[in-house]
Amino acid sequence: MPAKKSKKGPTKGSGGKNRRSLEGKKTTLPAEQRHWYGAKKQRAAKKPGAPSAARGQAGAGTETHGRTYRDSAGGGDLLVGRNPVVEALRAGVPATKLVMLNSLDSDDRVTEAARLAGDAGVEILEVTRAELERRCESNGQPGAAHQGIALQVRPYKYWHHSDLLNAALDAEEPALVVALDSVTDPHNLGAIARSAAAFGAHGLLIPERRAAGVTMTAWKTSAGTLARLPVAQATNLTRALEEYKKAGLFVVGLDAGGDTRLDHLDLATGPIVVVVGSEGKGLSRLVRETCDAVASIPISGAESLNASVAAGVSLYEVARRRTSGE
Repeated sequence: MPAKKSKKGPTKGSGGKNRRSLEGKKTTLPAEQRHWYGAKKQRAAKKPGAPSAARGQAGAGTETHGRTYRDSAGGGDLLVGRNPVVEALRAGVPATKLVMLNSLDSDDRVTEAARLAGDAGVEILEVTRAELERRCESNGQPGAAHQGIALQVRPYKYWHHSDLLNAALDAEEPALVVALDSVTDPHNLGAIARSAAAFGAHGLLIPERRAAGVTMTAWKTSAGTLARLPVAQATNLTRALEEYKKAGLFVVGLDAGGDTRLDHLDLATGPIVVVVGSEGKGLSRLVRETCDAVASIPISGAESLNASVAAGVSLYEVARRRTSGE
C-alpha cells in the first residue's frame, strides 16, 4: 500500500524560506547586551546617612539611621514607557524589577535602562507581550502604551513628621518645610517637590489621608527630586504643625485673602513652614487658625494661582529674602 502524500508537500529543508527565523529577528536585543544573564556583579551596599538612601532602605514602621518610616499603601506602582522608565532609573527611584519583552527592538533608551537596572541590582525579567500586558492590566493600566518595557517600583517610604522636623532643625540654614493641606493632585505634589528642592526646602509634610501621595505620577512630575527630598506623613496635619510651632518654626499659610503680602513677610528669613492649601478650597479652617500668618501673592489678571505655581513663587520669595538679608 503506497504511503499517503502529505498535503503540506515536501518538508525536508526549507529552501531558505525560514532562514530569518533561524537567524532570529534583527530587532531583538543582541545577546551581548543582555548582560544580566552573565555572572552577577557584587553590589556595594548603599552608603548610610543620605536621606534618600535611608528612606529607600527602611521598612514599614521600622527605624533606620534614627528615623521612623511608613510604607505607602499597596505593593508599589508599575511605570511603563521607555522615557519614563529611563528617567526613573536615572533618578534612583527605588525599583524591584525591570520587565522587558523577550523580542524587544533595541535603542539607546532600552540599553540604558538595562544597564542602569543592572548596576542598581534591580532584577531584569524578559516576558512575552501577553504577560507584559497582563501585568499592566493588573496594575490598573489596561491598554497602556508600555513600548515593551515597564519598571516595578517599591512602595514609597515616608518619613515620620517628627524626624523631618529634627532634620530641618539640624540643618545649618534656617528650617524650611513645605506643608500641603489636602492637595489631591499628584501632579501638583510632584511640581511642588521640584520647587521645594530647587529653593532649598528640607522636605514636604503631607496628610496621611485625603491627599495625594508619592505615586508614579508624582515621581515623573518631580523630575527625580523625590528621590532625594524627604516627604513626611502626618496622621493629623494640624497637630503636626502645632508640634513644629513649639519647636520654634513659624507657620505661614498661603491664601488669596491673606492678611499680609508675601513680599512684606518678615517671617521669611526665619525658620518657617509654608502651607499650601488644596486646589479648590484653599486652607482648611483648622490649619488656617494654626497659622502664625496668612500671606497672599500680589497678582493681577487672574483670581488665583494653581497650588504648585503659588508654592514655587512663594519659595522663590523666601529664598530671595534669605539671600538678600531683607
